[in-house]
Amino acid sequence: MTTTTTEMMTTTMTDRPRRRLPLRWWIVGWIALTAGIGIGLLLTLTIVLMRRDVGERANAQITQEIAEFQAQATTGAESDGEALLQSFLQGQRPGDGELLLGYIAHSGTYYVNSGAQIPAREDYDPTADAGLMRQILNATTGTAQTPAGEVRWGRSDVADADGRSSMIVLVFTEAEHRQVSDTAQLLLTIGALSLVLTGAIAWWVSGRVLRPVAEVREAAAEIGERDLTRRLPVDGTDELADLALTFNAMLERLEQAFATQQQFVDDAGHELRTPITIIRGHLELMGDDPADRAATIEIVTGELDRMNRMVTDLLTLAKSERPDYIRLREPVDIAELTMELDAKLQGLADRRWLVGSVADGEAIIDAQRISQAILQLATNATQHTAAGSTITLSSAFHTAADGSEQLVLTVADEGSGVPEADVHRIFERFGRPATEAASPGAGLGLAIVKSIAEGHGGTVHVQGTPGGGATFVIAVPTRIKAPQRGLSDEPSADS
Repeated sequence: MTTTTTEMMTTTMTDRPRRRLPLRWWIVGWIALTAGIGIGLLLTLTIVLMRRDVGERANAQITQEIAEFQAQATTGAESDGEALLQSFLQGQRPGDGELLLGYIAHSGTYYVNSGAQIPAREDYDPTADAGLMRQILNATTGTAQTPAGEVRWGRSDVADADGRSSMIVLVFTEAEHRQVSDTAQLLLTIGALSLVLTGAIAWWVSGRVLRPVAEVREAAAEIGERDLTRRLPVDGTDELADLALTFNAMLERLEQAFATQQQFVDDAGHELRTPITIIRGHLELMGDDPADRAATIEIVTGELDRMNRMVTDLLTLAKSERPDYIRLREPVDIAELTMELDAKLQGLADRRWLVGSVADGEAIIDAQRISQAILQLATNATQHTAAGSTITLSSAFHTAADGSEQLVLTVADEGSGVPEADVHRIFERFGRPATEAASPGAGLGLAIVKSIAEGHGGTVHVQGTPGGGATFVIAVPTRIKAPQRGLSDEPSADS
C-alpha cells in the first residue's frame, strides 16, 4: 500500500507540467514590471509638466511685457508710436530667451532689445523670416516653429499719424526645452538605475523569502518512512517562521505515527510469536485420542483468547497516540461515578470490595476511559491477591503543587506489593514484574492505564499500602489541560 501510494505521488509529480521560469524569476519580473510602469508614468508626467511650465512661463513673460508697454502707452508723454517704442525698449531689460521688437510699419524699421539665450543674428534673424513676421503681423498671439526652435509671440499696436507701430514680444523656448530634455535624460538614467537596483533587491529578498520554502521542499524530498528526524531551522517570528514551525510539527506527528505503527508491528510480532508456537506445537502433536484432542483444543482456545486480548490491547495503545483518544469529556458527578464503579467491581472476583473516601463534586473527564482504567487496576489487583482479601476504591479532590484542583482515584489491595525496582517498569508495554509468575498477563494493562491518565493531562503511579500490598493512584486535572483524544475500547482483562 505504501509503495503504491509513493509510486502514485512520484508519477503525479513527474507528470505535472512545470513552470517555464522559476518562481524567483516570476517574483523579480513582476516587481520589476510594476516598478518600471511606476517609474515610466512618473517620468512621463514629470516631462509633460515641465514642458507645460516652459510654455506657461513664456506666455507669462509675453503678457507682462505687453501689459507694461500698454501701460506706458496710456500714461507716457511720447506723441508718436516710434518715439514710444524707442522709449519703452530703452527702459526694458528682457529676460532669458526674450526678444523685444519695435516695428514701424510705414518705414519697415525694427528696433531690437534682446536678452540672453537668443539665437545669434547670423544663425537666425526673426526679422528676416518673412513667413514668421507675416504670422506675427496677422495675429496678436501665437506659436511657431522656426529653425531656432519654438517661438511664442505677443503683439500690441499703437496708431499714430504716420501709421501703425507695433510692440512685438518674442520668447524663444528652445533653450528651456533642451534643459527639459537634459533633465528627462537624467531622470531616465536614474530611473533605469533604480529599476536595476529594484530588480537586484527583489532578487535578494525573494531568495531569502523562498529559502524556507526551498528547505521545506528539500526536507520533504529527503523524508522517508525510515527517516523522519529532519527538522527545519526556525529563524525569526514572521509567517515563514510559522511555516517552518507548522512543518516541523507535522513531521513530529508523522514521526510519532510511524513510531507507533512500528512499535505496534514489533510488539505484535514479538509477543504473538510465543502463542503461535504453542498452538502449532500442540496441533502437530495432537493424536487421535478424544481426550488428547479435547486437551489440545482447550490449550489452543486459551492461547487464541490470549492472542485476541493482546491484539486488542496493542490496538488500544496504538490508538492512544492519536490526539482524539480522550474525546467524551464532560462534567461528571464523581460521587455517582465512584458508586457505579463499586457496583461493577463487585462481580470481578471473590474479594472484599470496599469504598474508602468519596469525592463530592464534578470533574470534566472522559467517564468511559476513567472507568476503563479503574476496572483495569481492579482486575490487576485480583490477579495479585488471594480470595477474600480486601480491595479498596477511593476518590477525592486534591490541590496540586501548582494550585490547580485534581481528581485522585485510588485502588488499594493487600497483595504482595510491587518491588521498588519495578515501580516504573510495570507501566511500560510488556513491563512485567521481575517475578514472572506474579504477572500472568501480557504486561499491557497498566500501559493502557498510563495512556488514559496522560490523555487527561494527569499521571498514574503506585505506592505501598499500609499493612502490605499496593495502591495505584490516578491523578487527573478537574479541568481540561491537554488535547482531547478519543476511542471506546473495552478494558483489558490482564496486565
